[in-house]
Amino acid sequence: MDLWLAVIGTAVASFLIGLVAAGAGVGRRPSQGPRLHTGDVHPQLKAMVGMLKAGGMVVGPHDQVLYSNIAARTLGVARGDRIAIDSVLELVRECRRSQQGTTTDIELSRGAGAPVVHLTLRVAAFEDGVVVVLADDRTPLLRVDETRRDFVANVSHELKTPIGAISLLAEAVGEAADDPEAVSHFAYRLRKESQRLADLVSQIIELSRLQSSDPMLGREAVEVHEIVDGAIDRCRELAGQRQVSISETGDESLELRCDAPRLEDALTNLLQNAIIYSDEGSRVALTYRKVSDADDEFIDIAVADNGIGIRPEDQQRIFERFYRVDYARSRESGGTGLGLSIVKHIAAIHGGTVNVWSRPGQGSTFTLRLPVLDPDTEN
Repeated sequence: MDLWLAVIGTAVASFLIGLVAAGAGVGRRPSQGPRLHTGDVHPQLKAMVGMLKAGGMVVGPHDQVLYSNIAARTLGVARGDRIAIDSVLELVRECRRSQQGTTTDIELSRGAGAPVVHLTLRVAAFEDGVVVVLADDRTPLLRVDETRRDFVANVSHELKTPIGAISLLAEAVGEAADDPEAVSHFAYRLRKESQRLADLVSQIIELSRLQSSDPMLGREAVEVHEIVDGAIDRCRELAGQRQVSISETGDESLELRCDAPRLEDALTNLLQNAIIYSDEGSRVALTYRKVSDADDEFIDIAVADNGIGIRPEDQQRIFERFYRVDYARSRESGGTGLGLSIVKHIAAIHGGTVNVWSRPGQGSTFTLRLPVLDPDTEN
């Protein structure tokens, strides 16, 4: 992919060379010619640079920016009629002196707390002292690579725990062959860790599907209460074990065009978390209603509990993969740390969002907001 982009960039740069030569009157040395202005740039060159996704600018012989597209100004490479970054200015001057094109990577710091921007610069010089600069923002690609590496590292770490436990328990069963009670105990633990491993692998596969370019969503009109009822049924056994009651309130006539099984999975994850992080004997409320926002209609499905609540600093991270507010309680319940991340992605591929309100000691409310109409369907 990187090689392909480089080939395209080189081809575009070659095309721009011809346009610059036609529009800027190549043949005069910079010291001999008049000072160029924006109007001296060939109209086709402007159109070409203007349509590029990459930042592009045409620099005159006196380092003045003759033309820049929106991307170049957004990246901060060009500001008005001047080059805004010293390292880019030096690159332009060196390219003009050597009359040789060059490609280089630079990093831009936007100040304390701001993410670093990674740019690939392609610079081409001409006899007239004119220089064309193309700037590709590689930051999103690098961020994806970093996320992928973190994900692989996290998966490896998370898999080691149940796999190691299964290995130790298998050895324990073999050593306790003459003790039926110990064998029964270790066998129970073995089944529990095996189920935990199966759940983890299943959720990793599901999350990978949701993050793919084609999550294979089914679309059908479904009554919201059917999805809600299905999620509640799946959580009844867990709720019974913890003596938590579940209430349901909403307009049973509401419909959504959605992938019903996946949306039921999302609600099940939210309900399970609400039950696990609530005290025994407490209540979890599930409500759904239609709301309007900026002339658009949505259906809000909210899961509220009066459990331990979530600290503000944790609320910023709870939708990250493998992040757990209470690691001990999550491990005890067999949680994988992927549930809320899956909820976030299911909401996103439906064109919706998931938000949380919470206070420590007062409980939490998670709200799925989904568009009434399928976002891929024309009105």
